Amino acid sequence: MKQDRADKGEGHRRRLREKFLESGLSGFHDYEVVELLLTLATPRKDCKQAAKQALKRFETLPGVLDAPEKELCEIKGIGTKNVFGLKLVPAVAKRYLEKKVVRTDPISNAKALFDYLYHSMSEKGRECFKVLFLDAKNRVLGTEILFEGTLSAGAVYPREVVKRALDYRAAAVIFAHNHPSGDPEPSSADVAITRRLIFACMNMGITVHEHLVIGDRRYYSFADAGHISRMCREYEQELAKYTDG
Repeated sequence: MKQDRADKGEGHRRRLREKFLESGLSGFHDYEVVELLLTLATPRKDCKQAAKQALKRFETLPGVLDAPEKELCEIKGIGTKNVFGLKLVPAVAKRYLEKKVVRTDPISNAKALFDYLYHSMSEKGRECFKVLFLDAKNRVLGTEILFEGTLSAGAVYPREVVKRALDYRAAAVIFAHNHPSGDPEPSSADVAITRRLIFACMNMGITVHEHLVIGDRRYYSFADAGHISRMCREYEQELAKYTDG
């Protein structure tokens, strides 16, 4: 009897894998995606109920994938070994998207840039501020999250941004931060922070191309809204006053 259950379980997971290889995740329920990931490190054991319980507890697929390992292991059928797939695949996906952006020109590849930023930032439970450092040909040299928490004028330090840009020998930068609420509309603090950062960067000869606010499957572009060019003009006007004086 036990062997029969094992054979049925193996047949089920084989069908899941064949289904994925034939048509990707199209037609999969979210619990089936979780189940498939659990099977990566689970030999001959039914993972369906554990997958359903994980979805029930954490509500969404991203909720399951982002859940702490300790909390995942509290679910019957999920242990320290088979949680491996739940953590490996999202990490690989984020690395894949990052590598598609690094050493490319994100200015002319906006989709790859948004895909990377959305998948690396949108599901975070708190705000984080990321900087992409670019060379003179607008190729990405590297990316870093420099600040986390509630972003305010006092929480983002322009000198730290400039310091890291100089460490990379960057000619230009792109800023991005997420809004956990899902609404990408910038706050007055977001506008103030952007202005301070642009002034600090331009003072050191570093170009600011963009500041993107990442929301729920959408974003707000400071460049598209005209804020970047306006703030650059304001810097030039302030510099002219100082020079003329």
